[in-house]
Amino acid sequence: MEEESLTYRQTGVDIEKGEKFSQWIKNKITSFTGAQVLCAKGGFAGLYSLGRSRYKHPVLVATTDGVGTKLKIAQKLHQHHTVGIDLVAMCVNDLLTQGARPLFFLDYLATGKLSLSVGKEIVRGIIEGCKKAECTLLGGETAEMPSFYGEGEYDLAGFAVGIVEKENLDIGSLIKPGHKIIGLPSSGLHSNGFSLVRKIFFEKKSYRLTDRIKTLGRTLGEELIEPTRIYTHPILYLASRFKIKGIAHITGGGLIRNIGRILPSGCKAQIYQGSWKPHSIFRLIQKEGRVGEEEMFRVFNMGMGMVLIISPVEEKPILKALSDQGEKAKIIGEIAEGKRDVQIKKALPDRR
Repeated sequence: MEEESLTYRQTGVDIEKGEKFSQWIKNKITSFTGAQVLCAKGGFAGLYSLGRSRYKHPVLVATTDGVGTKLKIAQKLHQHHTVGIDLVAMCVNDLLTQGARPLFFLDYLATGKLSLSVGKEIVRGIIEGCKKAECTLLGGETAEMPSFYGEGEYDLAGFAVGIVEKENLDIGSLIKPGHKIIGLPSSGLHSNGFSLVRKIFFEKKSYRLTDRIKTLGRTLGEELIEPTRIYTHPILYLASRFKIKGIAHITGGGLIRNIGRILPSGCKAQIYQGSWKPHSIFRLIQKEGRVGEEEMFRVFNMGMGMVLIISPVEEKPILKALSDQGEKAKIIGEIAEGKRDVQIKKALPDRR
């Protein structure tokens, strides 16, 4: 007997569904693309024209990142929109640390079996994130990988490209003792530390995502799914008016490692934790997991998602400029002379 011929669909890959999804995305993103986006006949790549750049010596800056195990929370809640925003935020915020203006973004969605409704919800979030980041969604890829991902599972990766003037790439090298550290508030956990978060709440303890937590003022699921803040507007607003000495995006590694990454030799950062009040979720994690204070600052943003290092001369005008933009920024520390390090101090410095 002749064997039955196999089709790609029988393996679990639906090419027609994928094409339909791609066309839906194209129709969505054309509504907010600018004149810089060019159409290509082949359609295998996105084209972005720099045109007559206002930059004397333009430098392209590129980043890539994902959302991590926060995706597990989205999948359990069947809420996929906010992780699209997270994806853009994690990449674009890294661009901003170089003072770069975001130009365009690309995404990669991998899943076992494509659900059009889930895919559309994710992409709507990505589009919203791109609008917040003031950049274009230039393209992406959707991969259906049967037997590689479980039912309802998917993974996301993002790629962002920005532009900056070469002469402005001295961010970080200008840091010196006496400079002040400004913290821009986070919206909560952002997209880091979720392996520890899930272990504490759902393995060590018996929390449910639907549990309403009094100290949080909402359910645990609502708190954990809160999207990462995108800092494009305040960072570019400041960069156009002041000379920012250093910028750190507080992701995995927390305040300790991320600030440490931008410190030059001979400088240490002193962070005064009493200068702001962290979100309640951090104290809940610390209490339920019996996590040490230093470990908390090494894993989480502790309520500050972006950190700026500035000259003390510009402290007041920068804080005023941020306040005028609706930012509740705070001076959270200072740079001192010493071994390249980040120290967390409980007490505020004596200003007498």
